[in-house]
Amino acid sequence: MTSFIPGFNNTLNPKAKFYMELAEQCSGLLQGQRNAVTNTANVSSLVYHSLLDTSVREGKPVNWVGFYLRDKANADSLLLGPFQGKPACTEIAFGRGVCGTAASQAKSIVVKDVHEFPGHIACDAASKSEIVVPLTAPDGGVYGVFDIDSSETDAFDDYDRMGLEAIAAMVVEASDF
Repeated sequence: MTSFIPGFNNTLNPKAKFYMELAEQCSGLLQGQRNAVTNTANVSSLVYHSLLDTSVREGKPVNWVGFYLRDKANADSLLLGPFQGKPACTEIAFGRGVCGTAASQAKSIVVKDVHEFPGHIACDAASKSEIVVPLTAPDGGVYGVFDIDSSETDAFDDYDRMGLEAIAAMVVEASDF
């Protein structure tokens, strides 16, 4: 199997193997399709169900997986995009909450306990930890963010970050934003 994820080749870590396989599945979904809504919808569904079904989550279930996309009418705002999970906040300003902070800083943020994150926006009271990965444009701008929540604290680690960053990069490369 060819790894899409730098640093994951030749590893025996089960979570790294899981993300390499998930990246291959994402590649298949994204092949031949440029529409950003179609691609983010399919990827959010695949990632949500894959994270629910895998044994490598070690009792850390996900309860929300989706995208917030930059508002074309207001560049300082993210609008709810395709997702899997309970209804969510529809608009988040850059710099607010985990999603807005990740977008404004153009860097991934892993939050072990959302109640400890200053300004956390509680779209779902069941969420206790979160990882947000920016959809970074080639020029360094941000198209949006890829957001994953868990109902347990400390649910995400560096393997999750690296795997989800690789998937986010694949979405950006395959899509016309």
